[in-house]
Amino acid sequence: MEKASMGSLQKKPHALCLPAPAQGHINPMLKVAKILHSKGFHITFVNTEFNHQRLLKSQGSDALHGLPTFCFETIPDGLPPSQNPDATQDVESLCKSFDKNFMGPFKSLLTKLNASSSPVTCIVADAVMGFTHDVASEFDIPEIVLWTSGVGCLICIHEYPSLLERGLMPRKDSSTLVNGYLDTVIDCAPTMSGLRLKDMPSYFRNASSFDEYMGEFLCLQVERAKRASSIIINTFHELDHDLLEMLCSIFPPCYEIGPLNLLEKTIVDESVASLSSSLWKEEDKCLKWLESKQPSSVIYVNFGSLTVMTYEHLVEFCWGLAKSNYSFLWIIRPDLVKGDSSVLPAEFLEETNSRGMLASWCQQEQVLNHPSIGGFLTHSGWNSTIESISGGVPMICWPYLGDQQTNCWSCCNKWEVAMEIDNDVKREEVAKLVIELMNGERGNELRKNAIDLKNKAEKACASPFGSSIVNLDKVIQLLHASTK
Repeated sequence: MEKASMGSLQKKPHALCLPAPAQGHINPMLKVAKILHSKGFHITFVNTEFNHQRLLKSQGSDALHGLPTFCFETIPDGLPPSQNPDATQDVESLCKSFDKNFMGPFKSLLTKLNASSSPVTCIVADAVMGFTHDVASEFDIPEIVLWTSGVGCLICIHEYPSLLERGLMPRKDSSTLVNGYLDTVIDCAPTMSGLRLKDMPSYFRNASSFDEYMGEFLCLQVERAKRASSIIINTFHELDHDLLEMLCSIFPPCYEIGPLNLLEKTIVDESVASLSSSLWKEEDKCLKWLESKQPSSVIYVNFGSLTVMTYEHLVEFCWGLAKSNYSFLWIIRPDLVKGDSSVLPAEFLEETNSRGMLASWCQQEQVLNHPSIGGFLTHSGWNSTIESISGGVPMICWPYLGDQQTNCWSCCNKWEVAMEIDNDVKREEVAKLVIELMNGERGNELRKNAIDLKNKAEKACASPFGSSIVNLDKVIQLLHASTK
């Protein structure tokens, strides 16, 4: 039996999966890894040592033992010890460390794995971890990259150099942020008509040194991605078919295999289904509380893993939710507020005690699929966006940074499943939009559109001829064909 088991292990294709070290990137990569495992791949999933410890803390000491064919490894990130072990590390420092500190340990890990009974046959890397392309080439291993944001954002990053040549951005004069210039409509893509400068990823429209660096960094990673064997994207054909056609003329073969949360439910076997990527401990009380609520009666509020707001904005959201008179489930990370603890006003807590639930983290996919949820107040991160669409839940968008403004534009203007709230949030607007989303004419239209897209997403991931199922089969065939 032992010899037969070892023989079968040797015959498996072996995918080395490397996410960028942040919650919004680890989540989709783990789903891809579990899907590939269920398709017969041996998996090695690589976290940074920092995030590995966070996962052990949130999931328990046995959570990452894995299986003989699904293993977890770590590499150092090369950064000084974090002052807050429960918060996402500084984004700019991490990005600068990728090329400087990650390549050596990654090559050492690859060498170790290739000397084992199951050598690596392909690399699946996050698109922003572009240093892996040189490593893959050196080891003569095929590589596919996972783009973890929306297709619209990828188009915007690719088109940014052209906009720069035309003198449209970046604008060094900070007055352009308030004088209406950002409302300028740009010709970014034929099917993104009406896109404004303010709808571009924040790194391209702001003038800080951080944004300038991040803009250059992302453009470099997108150029590097063109060297991969293929690109896989967490979307589905029926949502993004027009932009995907444009991508195919620019990039290597692109395969939309999402929503990954739905594909995971369809394909992943029980042996790895329970593996979780949450860096914060998820509170079960959220789902229990939702059981006591009527269908479509609760507004879910979560600004993701990176958003940081002022205490003044936190208070405006508080009283906006209170004034709406709707029940709410609000996820408030300990590090959500700049320079202060996320302590809510006592008067707000007293007034909303009977209809509000507060938690530090939750099982978002289960929450968005709960019948009690009627709307989602979100930061418009791509994972939250695609999970909300696949749950048929309309949104109120308050984008913070990066790709979120572009995702927001797509939700509000292209798919019509959301409304945007002003960046300088005021309680009156919060209350008005929540009321409209939950039971207004416009809210009902958005909900109808969201449910329509949900049905299309489910068909893409469940039917044997669904677009995402077909594309996944193509990716599997590609990886098998490149196995030596």
